Amino acid sequence: MKRPAFAWLLGLWLALASAAAPAHAGEIRVVDDRGVAVSLPRSPQRIVSLLPSLTETVCELGQCHRLVGVDRYSNYPASVRALPQTGGGIDPNIEAIVALRPDLVLAATSSRGVPRLESFGLKVLALEPRTAAGAQRVMGVLGQVLEVRDAERVWRAIEAGVSAAASSLPPPARGLRVYYEVSTGGYAAGPGSFIGELMDRLGARNIVGRELGPFPRINPEYVVRADPDLIMIGQRNVAGLAQRPGWQGMRALREGRVCVFSADESDVLVRPGPRMAEAARIMARCLSDKGRK
Repeated sequence: MKRPAFAWLLGLWLALASAAAPAHAGEIRVVDDRGVAVSLPRSPQRIVSLLPSLTETVCELGQCHRLVGVDRYSNYPASVRALPQTGGGIDPNIEAIVALRPDLVLAATSSRGVPRLESFGLKVLALEPRTAAGAQRVMGVLGQVLEVRDAERVWRAIEAGVSAAASSLPPPARGLRVYYEVSTGGYAAGPGSFIGELMDRLGARNIVGRELGPFPRINPEYVVRADPDLIMIGQRNVAGLAQRPGWQGMRALREGRVCVFSADESDVLVRPGPRMAEAARIMARCLSDKGRK
């Protein structure tokens, strides 16, 4: 009688012990923007980032020291400029990345190098936020991967900064019809992009139709017909603006309502991540200055 009782108790103890200790203690599992489930045996200590917004998010979460390499466009915070560069997000230097022995590579979903990186056995987390909600989600995913508990608090501070920028605008700066040119070739920020969302929160009216997508390529005649009150454009793209067919007659150029952002300001504005509050302040300053004319 005693032997079966002992065997039963031993079996019960083993079952409870098994339930209390997971088979993969410390393992982290997340789903990236490809819909791919990525499993990591532990929180990564050696990270290569191939997208500036992801680089900035890692650092905003206080984990800059885990970065061992970045893409050629990652330039903030200043400390990342000293790290080895591994090509661009679209054209990463695979050999250089492999040589850095990363535990994890952060890449855009649009990066052509992801399959090849994975063929070398590297863990790749593909994340590419296009909206504010996407940036918030990415911060949450990276917070989980990096085991940073206050990622949500960090995001709330960003949101508060955007709201403060919106509240600072005087009435004349609201309701302006705006064209925001993101890059050369006439690519604009549509209402569905994170830039378009910031414009909306600041009370600006985007001349680009929502049906055209987040970052559509716009025909110059489309802008002429829309005749915006204000144009926002980066210093890199402004050359020859007044020489575009029909543009000299537009209200924005006639009245000097053109905000030309420096290279540093453009970097802030086009990266959906932790500097979105700063982006809102830059945009609010533009609206405030030009809305008074």
